[in-house]
Amino acid sequence: MKIALASKPFNLFRWFSLVSLVIILVVAILLGLAATRFLMSESIDRDAMLSAQFIKSIADVEVIHGNFSPGLTLGEFLDKRVDGARLGVSHEQLVKSHEEFFDHIVRLPDVLLANVYAPDGVVIWSTNPKLVGGRSLEQAKLNEAVKSRNTVTTEHHGPDSCPAEGFFMKVPHSLYLESFIPLLDSRGEVLSVIEIYKEPVDLIARMNRGFILLWIATALGGAAIYLSLFWFVRHASRLVEDQQRQLVESETLALLGEMSTAVAHSLRNPLASIRSSAELALEVDEGPLHKNLGDIITQVDRMSKWVRELLMSARPLSGDQEPVDLTAALEETLAAYEPQIRHAGIEVDWQTQTAPRVVSHPVLLQQLLGSVLSNAIEAMPRGGKLAIRLAPDARRRLLTLTISDTGAGMSPAMLEMAFKPFHTTKRGGLGVGLVLVRKIVERFGGAVSIDSRENAGTDVHLTFRATAGG
Repeated sequence: MKIALASKPFNLFRWFSLVSLVIILVVAILLGLAATRFLMSESIDRDAMLSAQFIKSIADVEVIHGNFSPGLTLGEFLDKRVDGARLGVSHEQLVKSHEEFFDHIVRLPDVLLANVYAPDGVVIWSTNPKLVGGRSLEQAKLNEAVKSRNTVTTEHHGPDSCPAEGFFMKVPHSLYLESFIPLLDSRGEVLSVIEIYKEPVDLIARMNRGFILLWIATALGGAAIYLSLFWFVRHASRLVEDQQRQLVESETLALLGEMSTAVAHSLRNPLASIRSSAELALEVDEGPLHKNLGDIITQVDRMSKWVRELLMSARPLSGDQEPVDLTAALEETLAAYEPQIRHAGIEVDWQTQTAPRVVSHPVLLQQLLGSVLSNAIEAMPRGGKLAIRLAPDARRRLLTLTISDTGAGMSPAMLEMAFKPFHTTKRGGLGVGLVLVRKIVERFGGAVSIDSRENAGTDVHLTFRATAGG
């Protein structure tokens, strides 16, 4: 015989928390990487553009400073193989312009290597003399710069990432840039190309700071989104659980109410007949059955009380809300239970105090106070202390009544079942008292909670809405 194992219920809150965490982490990392790449690309392009503009400005200044013929550009005679006389430029002017221009390039900050190429791709000048007269080690990029007539920039990371590293003036630490900057004549033709390798230390430091701030912002943003969703779903999950619990309790109460009503109505008439018969027999009999007849009447009265509680728990509460003096109702209830309190030897700690009126109904309020006080008295059959406190909250317009006893208290399991219908730990109890208390309190917008420890006593907190008029 096969036994089917019950599958665990689907935990929406747990799965949503895990799935949303994974999704937010993935999205945050992807966004962080994309933003990091964009920041790096924009910073590198910006640095390359500034370097190109600076070099072209130096070339223009050298043309003006050298008093060259109008229309000439420095790129036309950077190659020492060009005949200066054909351009109307003396040899001394060419030498001086070459020296000043190359000296400016050498003095550029963070330069690792600089090469100047003629239109045919030959190195006509370099910070490393070994490269002069040779060809570019990055011919494809040089051709791209000549063809596009725009600056071409490539980033390199770490050592051995570029064939020209062996000719650098110093070893780069991490990131360095390679830029091909074309110099054009007046017709827009490429006459020479300047290749510069540089390690922009300040730019790298700024990018690293930007990366740190970007990832911190991404992490904080992702955490804020996750925590917001977590709180919202947790709150919604609790609301759903409360609604499910209330629905189950309502259905249970409705079913039990129908059964209770049928049983109660069936018992009322027989109980009344039994009590009447016992009273008649008690009047005419003074023999040994007298005590037994009295016990019959006592038990019938107890069963009649159960019937009344069953009927009350089964039907909807009626009664319009109105301002009620909680202090007066409490003292009236204490007076009604004074014989039981005195008989059990219970000390009452209560001082009359002025408190605002609460939203309730006089009869229903008396009933719930009587139920709570009855439970507290029954929890201390050999004496104890009954403490009653009122705590008004004027800001939220609430009034909390706390009734404490020093009885046996309840275990956590018993406390969890305290408001379950027809669950009781008292001998001869029916288990609808606290159910009625909660129904009455919540009926008028209040709340009830219980704190209890075994062998330490129980605190019942009843919170009521205070009226505006006090």
